Amino acid sequence: MGQTWDDLLFVHYRVPVERLRPLVPDGLEVQEHSGSGWLGVTPFVVTGLRARGLLPLPFASSFRELNVRTYVTRDEKPGIWFFSLDASSRLAVEAARRLYRLPYFEADISLRRRGEQILYDCSRDDGKAFSAAYRPNGAVFGAQPGSLEHFLTERYCLYAEHGEALYRADIHHRPWPLQPAEAQVDLNTMPPVKVSEGDPLVHYSSRQDVVIWPLDPA
Repeated sequence: MGQTWDDLLFVHYRVPVERLRPLVPDGLEVQEHSGSGWLGVTPFVVTGLRARGLLPLPFASSFRELNVRTYVTRDEKPGIWFFSLDASSRLAVEAARRLYRLPYFEADISLRRRGEQILYDCSRDDGKAFSAAYRPNGAVFGAQPGSLEHFLTERYCLYAEHGEALYRADIHHRPWPLQPAEAQVDLNTMPPVKVSEGDPLVHYSSRQDVVIWPLDPA
């Protein structure tokens, strides 16, 4: 499945591994960096959603998405474990649940622009919500191997669970073009655990072209 991710914000919180461990299936190791586990909240826009080699899907190729995740590994293959994924397209939610066995939810998501600033709001029927204003604030850079930024962003697979079995889908894209960001998070009840009230670590990326391969047993 091919797609493009636009106007992406990485919001990262330190969370002790012992608080994340019960939320991740056996068979996956929760990874640490800089003495802590990490939980990420990432709002962005999906465009050009398409099956590989085909044109974008009518009426479902563009929508807004927000995911909540942590960082895991299995058999020395670092990847992402998603706690939840929210999308503004019902069709995209149903397709992703079926094809990738991921915990997608339909949500009311809006994105507005005020100059360079992006105003992003997400709310779900169960009361989960996220609201933030953000913009890039610095030059584009590539994360260096071994750095915290590399650990948090350069992940080339996702893990999913279905019927008590683990699966993995490989993700292909160029290295992330990251920028420092300014972000004001006014509301964030999306994480499954309480996150610190201090300033999170934030980065911005304007665009990433991605190919996600089908699930295979992990």
